[in-house]
Amino acid sequence: MDGMELNALISLIDDPDEEIYAQIKSKLLSFGPEVIPLLEDAWENHALGLLFQSRIEDIVHLIHFEDVKSHLCQWAESDEQDLLEGMLLVNRYQYPDLDQDKIRTRINQIIKDVWIEINDDLTGFEQIKVINHILYEVHGFRGNHTHFHALQNSYLNNVLETHKGNPLSLGVLYLLIAQSLNLPLYGVNLPHHFILIYQTPHIETNLPQEEKDQLVFYINAFSRGNIFPREEIDKHIQQLKLDPVPGFYQPCSHIVIVKQVINHLINSYKVGGYPDKIRELGEIRDLLDRY
Repeated sequence: MDGMELNALISLIDDPDEEIYAQIKSKLLSFGPEVIPLLEDAWENHALGLLFQSRIEDIVHLIHFEDVKSHLCQWAESDEQDLLEGMLLVNRYQYPDLDQDKIRTRINQIIKDVWIEINDDLTGFEQIKVINHILYEVHGFRGNHTHFHALQNSYLNNVLETHKGNPLSLGVLYLLIAQSLNLPLYGVNLPHHFILIYQTPHIETNLPQEEKDQLVFYINAFSRGNIFPREEIDKHIQQLKLDPVPGFYQPCSHIVIVKQVINHLINSYKVGGYPDKIRELGEIRDLLDRY
């Protein structure tokens, strides 16, 4: 369909007949993101009333929503499952015009600052101390204790703007830095908290325990990169009255991390009272449950 035909279709969006509107809406949705500029132009330049504008807003949102779902499924099916890409796709749900290059540039600047200070001769503890210094002292990131459940804590672009986040978003930022520098750092999906594990790939069994403790340890990104041993997880699980399972101690996949971000967002939207957001994010989460 050419531009003139599309514009003719768009001009009928405010048709009072709901059945006709449903057909027009379905047709426009089938074109995908390519039709959005025409819809936005019509919204801005045609004074056709509130019904016309609200229906355009609804169609544009649905196109963005379907696009996010489609790309997240492609991401989940990919071999790499790049964590930053997954986070950016979640961000696009709320911010469809997100400047992804700006986010990548900001993260790369932090990575560069860490890279300048770090080297292969440092122990795992020393490497983590370098990241902590750059992330928390130089760039001023910190846990948002005052507004823990605020929506902005879960969207990476907001975290980079405010330098505040929750355990999950700060943990993801920490992971992106460490993994870009090829450090053996992974996420751990601990109940009621998200932590990181530094885990050297091959550990000799005959090493003294003190040396082993420097090859496998845990990090709390929400508490300025505090390092702690496995025993602290044991205490946390006991306080929650849960049975210990391997997943509380071992690395989780990037899909699990992205699903947890979505869960955080759903809980935040529940607090704010946004039933449509809750339904749509639940739909996205259900899609990811298939992988």
